[in-house]
Amino acid sequence: MSVRDLIPWSRGTSQVPTMYRSDDMDPFLSLHRNVNRLFDEVFRGFGPPSLLSGASPFNGSWPHVEVDENDDEIRVLAEVPGIEPDDVEVLLEDGVLTLRGESKAETEDKERRFSERYYGRFERRLVLGRDVDEDNVAATFKNGLLAVTLPKTAKAGANVKRISIDRAK
Repeated sequence: MSVRDLIPWSRGTSQVPTMYRSDDMDPFLSLHRNVNRLFDEVFRGFGPPSLLSGASPFNGSWPHVEVDENDDEIRVLAEVPGIEPDDVEVLLEDGVLTLRGESKAETEDKERRFSERYYGRFERRLVLGRDVDEDNVAATFKNGLLAVTLPKTAKAGANVKRISIDRAK
């Protein structure tokens, strides 16, 4: 048996060996499709960075945030490692919290004639609703973690309407 007998198709010809009736029966092609599907699912949402628009490589999903809500307040934690507090801006307008900032880094080694510059901007918007007391919003920054506390207004709890669930007959 030669090595060519192991390859399901030959170079330059469209002949398929008779032991495979269709593409689905070919174990190598099936494996290839499954691996491609696996990578497509893992990397879904990670688009290529746009150099012209200045968008982040994560297409609006960075920084990573965690939102926690209770009866009294909404707390947003955002991970922004490597960024200084002065480079981060927190805005609240019409119930939309905007986290915006930029990162600049420059490395230069004159002995090796090497220099590297990095510049990136990010912006993340979270719709929180209009039941936030905008006058008492507080933000803290420590060790690359931005914490924004948004207290709710008194009428926020009054707007909740409980809906009864009927049992199916």
